[in-house]
Amino acid sequence: MGDLLIPLPDGRMMPAYFSAAGGSPAPGVVVVHEIFGLNDDIRDIADEFARRGFHAVAPDLLGLGGRLRCLVSIARSLSAGEGPAIDAVDAARRWLADRDDGTGQVGIAGFCLGGGFAIVMANRGFGASAVNYGRLPKDLDAALAGSCAMVASYGARDGSLPGVAEKLRAGLERAGVEHDVKEYADAGHSFLNHSSETSPRWMKPLAAPMNAGFVDTAADDAWDRITRMFDAALR
Repeated sequence: MGDLLIPLPDGRMMPAYFSAAGGSPAPGVVVVHEIFGLNDDIRDIADEFARRGFHAVAPDLLGLGGRLRCLVSIARSLSAGEGPAIDAVDAARRWLADRDDGTGQVGIAGFCLGGGFAIVMANRGFGASAVNYGRLPKDLDAALAGSCAMVASYGARDGSLPGVAEKLRAGLERAGVEHDVKEYADAGHSFLNHSSETSPRWMKPLAAPMNAGFVDTAADDAWDRITRMFDAALR
């Protein structure tokens, strides 16, 4: 395990973190980070996937240029469903799928910003998707057409995403996609992450309505649900 570089279609090299499963061959998971980029919290999540039997790679979408410029580019890619950030996540998927110690099966797990990618890319070569407090795309039905199986987790106390869990559930039902969507009554935003504990001071007033913060009971249950679906879909 450790930091590495993944080649992109345009010839650039993307920073990423890789954590290998104990046994091989093993399926893979692309872990897509929050707005904070590839930090120790996301590395820990990749390590947890590895402990659960999945090769995990976490691409650093903010490592391709200046932070602000990257965030603008990422937002545009996510909104359009195409562009450099979409290509970067797909490059991470192909890198995992082509590994000699892999099975060729790859899932995607996204958190906040990354949760949006886990929705819009669920029909682009992935075998399973874990959406964690991700925003919905403008055209949800188009994004879910042909989607892989999806497990999604939201916090009922997250004031930034009211009603999103139910809207996603309804969309998945319309699309006929296998799904497991759950909203946790005792959790807010980022309840699977520890990022709110180390976020910049200027972020804290913005995060207050989200009730952001790690919630162990919700996190444990969400991890079990993610693992069950990924085991069924990818093994």
